[in-house]
Amino acid sequence: MARHEPAARTATRAGAPRRARGTAVSAPLVWARDGRDWPLREASHFVKAAGQRWHVQRLGEGPTVLLLHGTGASTHSWRKLAPLLAQRFEVLMPDLPGHGFSAPLPDGQCSLPGMAAALSALLAELHVAPQAVLGHSAGAALMLRLALDQAWAGRVLIGLNAALLPFEGLAGVAYAPMARLLARSRLVPHLAAWRARDPRSVRRLIGSTGSQIDDEGVALYARLLRNPGHVAGVLAMMSNWNLQALQHDLPALRCPLRLLAGAADTTVPPAQAERVARRVPGARAQHLPGLGHLAHEEAPGPIAELVAGVVAEAVRPALAGAACGASADPSVDPSADRLAANPAAGPAGRPAPRRR
Repeated sequence: MARHEPAARTATRAGAPRRARGTAVSAPLVWARDGRDWPLREASHFVKAAGQRWHVQRLGEGPTVLLLHGTGASTHSWRKLAPLLAQRFEVLMPDLPGHGFSAPLPDGQCSLPGMAAALSALLAELHVAPQAVLGHSAGAALMLRLALDQAWAGRVLIGLNAALLPFEGLAGVAYAPMARLLARSRLVPHLAAWRARDPRSVRRLIGSTGSQIDDEGVALYARLLRNPGHVAGVLAMMSNWNLQALQHDLPALRCPLRLLAGAADTTVPPAQAERVARRVPGARAQHLPGLGHLAHEEAPGPIAELVAGVVAEAVRPALAGAACGASADPSVDPSADRLAANPAAGPAGRPAPRRR
């Protein structure tokens, strides 16, 4: 049985990355230095599951909601949303492999199915069965792959600015080869990290998503992007992401799916939510006026209210139904009436105490 280590007792290195073939990854994030003032640090643990070392944050009590961040982010992106949700639910937030303070996966396992299998092993190690998952951007693709492949027995999936479809046209043809080329480069992670030393560069990158976030958020993204190990993890994830297969499998999803799309998102076109909803039985899409790709960091209060309402509706005992995943019978639609727009008011305040 792997050992769960409180963050304060771990070694200073948060898990040295394994070297991916053809890359030179150096200077991994160090918890004692880079995590010294990390948001919600008191909720942090390091967990080893199936040989993979994870940085995980847990807080609150109640039905478990799993939060999966997007490419290039980490648990810090939930720093304002999670405490609000934790007043009604237990919130579980991992850094995805190769991101933040979680170690990267070995060669050949950074694919979407590989990462979903690793995440399933983490949940098994923690003895956690989330009732709901909120996935942001690429985290939503991982969320759906988890439900399709790993027999996840939850109640509802929520995609926030979900990146679920491959690029179209020339971009779709060139994306995968270009991402693999960049991921194999020994120089690219260091060049990207060097460029991120300029705060204006990081702020422009965030602004290009259609979102405007506070200075703390910009500084935290800059801390990540200035680290070659984190950048290498991002490139490894991007180079192995196969959304064509996920797109093909979408109609087999038999879990209630709610898609929230920022109307000002310039990273994932808001219209993608409607396209995906048409492919998934019972799925619903909703636009978020005035919000960009990082909607949960721009407006944590309204997003918390909306998410809490969806989760509360889905986990009501009277509406308990079949487990999520792929169904052999396309006529079965357990999502009926589960995802009525009924955002419950989530009171603002201090974080709920973490479950020990």
